[in-house]
Amino acid sequence: MSVRASSQESQSDEPPRRRSNVALLLIDFQRDFCEPGGYADQFSNVSFARDVVPRARLLLHAARALDVCVVHTREGYAPDLSDCTLQRRLRSRRAGAPIGAMGPLGRFLIRGEPGHGFIPELEPTAREIIIDKPSYGAFHGTALAQRLATLGIQHLYFTGVTADVCVHTTLREAIDHGYFCHYVKDAISTFDAELRRACERMVDVEGGIWGRLVSAGEALAELDELGAEGPA
Repeated sequence: MSVRASSQESQSDEPPRRRSNVALLLIDFQRDFCEPGGYADQFSNVSFARDVVPRARLLLHAARALDVCVVHTREGYAPDLSDCTLQRRLRSRRAGAPIGAMGPLGRFLIRGEPGHGFIPELEPTAREIIIDKPSYGAFHGTALAQRLATLGIQHLYFTGVTADVCVHTTLREAIDHGYFCHYVKDAISTFDAELRRACERMVDVEGGIWGRLVSAGEALAELDELGAEGPA
């Protein structure tokens, strides 16, 4: 999928948002990033993640009520670390939380461990898409692009953690795939407040190089407008 825009085009030229072409992304709301004892808790207080969960939950409930596509992602690696690069293993060691090391929620960021699971507040339903990724970006090495293309998705609403790593990596991949991206700034966070603000500022420079900034309230209102279409 590729979308090319000229300098004469504006936001009004974007394809209208419909229930059939909108998806909500919930990026890495895992216990390892959001709960005490997990991976992120080894080098930062997880309050940064907990603060955005209520707004992400409101957006999830709204999307479910409208039968809008919902995608959950989670970062995780094989127990033998065969899909975790040396660079990533060394980097996590320097951060004080080596990938695969044992913690209160099991081995950090290992598929199948308790910490790899989704937090209860945002647990997926059987109908929702789950993307397991041994990477920061949700498109790299996964079937996400194919799944979204099959569904005819054009607009992506972003929520998740952490803003500067998995959220922004996925956002940039999505832009390269031609999606219209809506960055829900108060449903996305990271452990450093300055980094969080920088991630927000980068989105809408140069006419929205990484999409557009919206608040959770604005996103909820836009989703509510989709309900005016009538039955899907």
